[in-house]
Amino acid sequence: MFIPKQTFVKKITSFSSNKKQEILVLLNDPSLGGRIKKGGASNFEDFETIKQLKKALGALNEYNFTYISDHKTLISVLESVKADFVFNLCDEGYNNDARMELHVPALLEMLGIPYSGAAPDGLAVCYNKSIVRNIALSLNIAVPAETYFDHNDPYAKTPTDFPVIVKPNLGDSSFGITKDAVVHNAKELKQYIEQVLERMSDTSLLIQEFLPGDEYSVSIIGNRGNYTILPIMKVNYEKLSSGLPKILGYESKWLPDSPYWTHISYQQANLDEKDSATMIEASIKMFERTACRDYARFDFRADANGVIKLLEVNPNPGWCLDG
Repeated sequence: MFIPKQTFVKKITSFSSNKKQEILVLLNDPSLGGRIKKGGASNFEDFETIKQLKKALGALNEYNFTYISDHKTLISVLESVKADFVFNLCDEGYNNDARMELHVPALLEMLGIPYSGAAPDGLAVCYNKSIVRNIALSLNIAVPAETYFDHNDPYAKTPTDFPVIVKPNLGDSSFGITKDAVVHNAKELKQYIEQVLERMSDTSLLIQEFLPGDEYSVSIIGNRGNYTILPIMKVNYEKLSSGLPKILGYESKWLPDSPYWTHISYQQANLDEKDSATMIEASIKMFERTACRDYARFDFRADANGVIKLLEVNPNPGWCLDG
């Protein structure tokens, strides 16, 4: 996610001096690939995004930017390099492992280096979707009906009302959520659970009420008392084949040859004042309660009756050219 120049500058100019400020930009490690990527390797879009990022930051002549993407030497480099600030764009986690996303800011805090984005506690909370849901419930924010399913639990039950969508409880970037995640009966549910557990045997699952209505994103930049709410975006599924479930799954983020990649777009939402206010208020509450910092994105979707419900909190949203 790109941060507008004025916000970024405001953050780092607290280090006032006559010399250029030294900014480290932490990136994912392209040499490592990752289990969530197509073929387990970085692709053209990854490298093009980095190229465009460097071009954009290069326009800020009052700062020296050093880019770090080699995670094998990350710790030693951070210990030896003198930096005024870290722009943390390591959204896939240390060693490109989402389970170690929080380890990057934790390391920066141990070294006493100020940085952008969420702290370890916020990343830990939001990584667990069931915890986020329970926090939302405590704040009277509407959420989908949901069943927590652990295949190691002999008492685990599955719902009888369909359709539902199956999601890993832990994880991000839609890993484990494909077009087959929306199921319409018990047989399809069993098949998809088995399919997910073949690849992710170490995670519990959420079996969630499928919401057929419009899908929205609310993005916030800033912190308590100084929020900028970006225009609410709506996901446009109109060009997607009617035979495909309208979801932002794995295919939409990692498979360029998929219709989910090519036929889904985003547009500014045309909402009435009540719905806009409901989502913005919910987003601010969740921003503060889940310890988000600097920027975050909140995803919502409407049910069959038009009730807009919170899906996820993204404290370290993926940054990309069209994100």
